[in-house]
Amino acid sequence: MSFSVTILGSGAALPTAHRKPTSQYIFCNERHILIDCGEGTQTQIRKAGIKLQKITHILISHLHGDHYFGLVGLLSTMHLLGRDQGVTIYGPVELEQIVRLQLEVGHAKLGFSLTFVPLNGKEHKLLFEDKLVEIHTFPLKHKIPTNGFLIKEKPKERSIIGEALRESGVSLMAVPFFRRGEDFTDESGEIHYADDYTYAPKASKSYAFCSDTRYTESIIPYIQDVDLLYHEATFTEKEADRAKATMHATAKQAAQIAQKAQVGKLLLGHLSARFDGVEAHLAESKPVFDNVVVVNDFDVFEV
Repeated sequence: MSFSVTILGSGAALPTAHRKPTSQYIFCNERHILIDCGEGTQTQIRKAGIKLQKITHILISHLHGDHYFGLVGLLSTMHLLGRDQGVTIYGPVELEQIVRLQLEVGHAKLGFSLTFVPLNGKEHKLLFEDKLVEIHTFPLKHKIPTNGFLIKEKPKERSIIGEALRESGVSLMAVPFFRRGEDFTDESGEIHYADDYTYAPKASKSYAFCSDTRYTESIIPYIQDVDLLYHEATFTEKEADRAKATMHATAKQAAQIAQKAQVGKLLLGHLSARFDGVEAHLAESKPVFDNVVVVNDFDVFEV
């Protein structure tokens, strides 16, 4: 799989025997990304068979403990295992002070650099891009400033039809043009059309992460048409008043967002510890948006 999501923690607030706090590992075109780092994340990473030293980008949505209390422990383990490659951490501006103070008080000096990119939970912006991947942030609606994240592949190049290229005798100089979908004019003035020499590229995939947030349609423009959407569903409609008071969402509300944004598939997570099963969440979300899964720790989804 070139683009996948591994659920490391699917619970809200309190760790339970079956659900650890929020954390996800994203593998996208050889890029290794961690979203949130609740308590015990490093243990979950090892249980999942993920090589933690490959993680280079860590995205922290907000400063409620169940989303970042595992971060210093993870960084310390990376150090103890001999890491020397830097890590970039994206999160609320106060996060850098929290992490560096814990390391300083514990007289812990890491053998690798930390680069902090501050987020304010109020804006949509591009955080990172290279030739294959983009990472964006966008604002959620929670008790404190909270960031959603969008990870998507860059548009892919077209594939060359080798036989057509060989039979035509067209210059190899045309290949970069064809891969970009551009026609090529040779020295004689003859035009060679990209469609004749290439296959259409595979569709670029996208994944959006929305936790924690109350129901808000303001996020729809940022997640419109994504292939895979993770949306918190801390409660069900039976606890709608509790969801409103704590600025969380119900399973039905998450399904409504998925339906309005026309996403491909919906993942529900961040479940309150009061739920033993997933039946209630599915019962109220499926009538609204059928392609829905309630995630469990260690589930893996291909985007």
